[in-house]
Formats: sequence, structure tokens, C-alpha cells
Amino acid sequence: MMLPPVDTSAILRLQQDILARNAALRAPAAAPEQPRFGAALDTALRQVSTIQDQASAATTAFETGQTHDLASVMIARQKASIAFEATLQARNRLVAAYKDVMNMPL
Repeated sequence: MMLPPVDTSAILRLQQDILARNAALRAPAAAPEQPRFGAALDTALRQVSTIQDQASAATTAFETGQTHDLASVMIARQKASIAFEATLQARNRLVAAYKDVMNMPL
């Protein structure tokens, strides 16, 4: 009885696939990109600006008579106030930390 011919090209492709998978498993996993401080700060400031713009638009809509929902206007203005106050506090803490670092002796 005669054996069927061996397809060496299929065996070589399978070997290459196994080696590639093995190399991928051994390679260290790339750490996910950590957000940079500047980018995070920029995003936060843009969000505060958006909240303030929404409060301003709600106030204008109420003043021009486009809406009569005073509660939503007051809530939008309060959100803007809180967001601004939080930003101000974060800035104050950053400035204080910067001063502390600059005053450290070498």
C-alpha cells in the first residue's frame, strides 16, 4: 500500500504560523498609552468651557423668552459655577505644588 504524497508547502506554512504565534506570545505586551497630563488638563478645561457655554445659552434663551423653565436655567448656571470653582481649586493646588517643588533644596 502506498502512502499519499506529503504537501511540504502546507507543513512549512503551518510551521511559520506556529513560530509567529509563539513569537507574539513571548513579546512583552505593550502597556496601554497613559494619558498625558497636558492632554487631560486640556480636556477638563474644554469640558468646563462647554458647561459654561451651555449655561450662557440657557440664560439667553430664558431672557429672550424662548423658554420659561427657570429651574433648568438655574441648574445650568449652578453646574457652570461648580465646574469653574473646581477648576480654580485645581489650579490653586497645582500652583502650590509648583511652589513647593521650586522651594525644595538641592
